[in-house]
Amino acid sequence: MTRVSVTYENHIAHVRLTRADKMNAVDHDMIAAVIAAGEEVASSEARVCVLSGEGRAFCAGTDISAIGEMGARNPADGLMPRTHGNGTTNKFQEFALIWHRLPIPVIAALHGPVFGAGCQLALGADIRIAGPDTKMAVMEARWGLVPDMGGMVLLPKILRSDLLRRMTYTAEQLDADTALSHGLVTEIAKDPLATALSLAADIAAKSPSAMRAAKRLIEVAETQPEAEVLLAESREQADMLSGADHKEVVAAALEKRLPVFK
Repeated sequence: MTRVSVTYENHIAHVRLTRADKMNAVDHDMIAAVIAAGEEVASSEARVCVLSGEGRAFCAGTDISAIGEMGARNPADGLMPRTHGNGTTNKFQEFALIWHRLPIPVIAALHGPVFGAGCQLALGADIRIAGPDTKMAVMEARWGLVPDMGGMVLLPKILRSDLLRRMTYTAEQLDADTALSHGLVTEIAKDPLATALSLAADIAAKSPSAMRAAKRLIEVAETQPEAEVLLAESREQADMLSGADHKEVVAAALEKRLPVFK
């Protein structure tokens, strides 16, 4: 059964989880398919990516049978080898972090359950648009586990420490309004996919090199000391000012037309 579909239109990559009969629950095939989709989009000419899930949920978390399979053998054999991310991640962590590292902006359109693995996948996006029915949870405590799919890289950048700890310790489900107040989602929309695609179209119309540079720069700003951030600002801006995309934006403005990027 297909787990993921990838389509392209107007420079937008749309990655859909397609295991709707299981509420897009994550099994080993889903992990492999999501990573493959991320690699495909990274090597494409897409300027922005939208993540969504078909059916009643964005992603209801890890398939219980997959948890059972891991417990039946030595878990360290699958968890400890650094097989992805240039030797920094295992395949479970890569499931979410490949989107965080994608060189283009990523928007997640969320609805229904966004639990456990699904929550960590959503956190890999730059922007999260939630439907009113969205519920989010760091679910691992329910199964006597800890978040292990990149969540502990991503969550501390978003949540205050006390909220991070409460979510992790309790596995409580947050409704869309609470997720918004905590900063887990960017906004709530009646039709999150339509809103995500509209936002993606706006981003795709802007300078592709500037959008990639902005994502690189934000990552530096969030992780590096002030001096490194200031140097990165100057480096990226120098490249933009001498680049073809910036020149096209200026020319288009002077000629009162839309820019056309190569």
